[in-house]
Amino acid sequence: MTGYPLSSCPVARLDQTPKTVEIQKLGHDGRGVARWPEDHAQAGKAVFVAGALPGETVSVQQTARSKHFDEAKTLEVLIASPDRVIPRCPHFGVCAGCVLQHLSEDRQIEAKQQVLLDNLQRIGHVAPASVLPPLRGEAWGYRRKGRLSVRRVEKKDKTLVGFRETDPRFVADLRECHTVIPQLGFKLDALAALVDGMDARRDIPQIEFIAGDAAIALVFRHLQPLSDADKDKLAAFGHAQGFTIFLQPGGNDSVHPLSGEAPQLSFRLPQWDVELLFRPLDFIQVNAKLNEAMIARALALLDVQPGERVLDLFCGLGNFTLPLARASGDGAVIGVEGDAGLVARARLNAEHNGMGHVRFFAADLAQDLAGQPWLKQGFDKLLLDPARAGAIEVLKQLPLKGLKKIVYVSCHPGSLARDAGWLVNEAGWTLREAGVMDMFPHTAHVESIAVFDPPKRN
Repeated sequence: MTGYPLSSCPVARLDQTPKTVEIQKLGHDGRGVARWPEDHAQAGKAVFVAGALPGETVSVQQTARSKHFDEAKTLEVLIASPDRVIPRCPHFGVCAGCVLQHLSEDRQIEAKQQVLLDNLQRIGHVAPASVLPPLRGEAWGYRRKGRLSVRRVEKKDKTLVGFRETDPRFVADLRECHTVIPQLGFKLDALAALVDGMDARRDIPQIEFIAGDAAIALVFRHLQPLSDADKDKLAAFGHAQGFTIFLQPGGNDSVHPLSGEAPQLSFRLPQWDVELLFRPLDFIQVNAKLNEAMIARALALLDVQPGERVLDLFCGLGNFTLPLARASGDGAVIGVEGDAGLVARARLNAEHNGMGHVRFFAADLAQDLAGQPWLKQGFDKLLLDPARAGAIEVLKQLPLKGLKKIVYVSCHPGSLARDAGWLVNEAGWTLREAGVMDMFPHTAHVESIAVFDPPKRN
């Protein structure tokens, strides 16, 4: 089994004698957690083992050392877990895009739920009154947005296109990817051959992809101007494979279609009769089906009543805001986002869907918000979906008194746990329910949602 070449220490300093360990649990990054046995110089010290599952007995070899824990790779599974399955992808163990394909799908979601609950307890010192049933969708072919790394390897006389290896210094040589949408996931070798045949094959560091309902965009980042021959090859590839090609010679604002007028990228949320328009580098949720289920759950938990005012923080393109506006009837919905470009497109999306009354504001939600006009308007309910850093800065500035409910969507259980701890232990709120949503099957990424009730009034 291919392990994780993670060593940051000289090999001579590591005890690379194979050792047998028993895996106690799954770590937050998808590796098994064990303790070195008595015959190891660091007996009792925690060791993270790539490719191992809870309950297994495995032969391992140390790959890295640090003060508080060591790292190792699995050499042989001596006693396998009943939850172990054969990975579907031939690149599993080398590519870092997925780290849990060897664990059954049912156990994957259970492990993620435990990560959430452990984080809430350990970091936030809180526990939900009840645990929501996990939200699940398609486990394969779901990834509609991502970034592929590109590297020309002269020693191999080839160009690699793929995600990073488990050693992030290297690009995985992928022929296929089973989690990326199949229109692209099974054309990675063709994409690599395209770049390898270009004059600029040494000057293309990445290719971003994003899919709408009717079009798939590929954005080629290039460090030098492209020759006419290269542009012709890109155009022919896009036409033959069904992709819309964009070029990115500089920053995000430099993205433009290879030629002509590019089709409008969009996806529909049919349950709310909403269509969201977006640009090639905009943030959209990676898993389309799970996104719809997530919106439905968030709205159900928020339980907006006619006439209530709702604040949607970190609103992006309006992924939650516009469905909320449909659900709120004659209530007011305001979305706030730090990226001014996304705010402009959120306003466009509101107009596009006949909801010009929905208001959007641009504001850095990690900074002082005292002068923001929307902050003083008064709201009944709050929904927030922050980035990995969480929302502690904005929560501490919001006038929480008067809010009837908070629904918090999170892409990082550690920051959710920290913020939940503050809401419960400092602000007096109650963590009523929390649960996980499998936005990224076969990865260690944990998407979650929590609902908080206000302090009881005397």
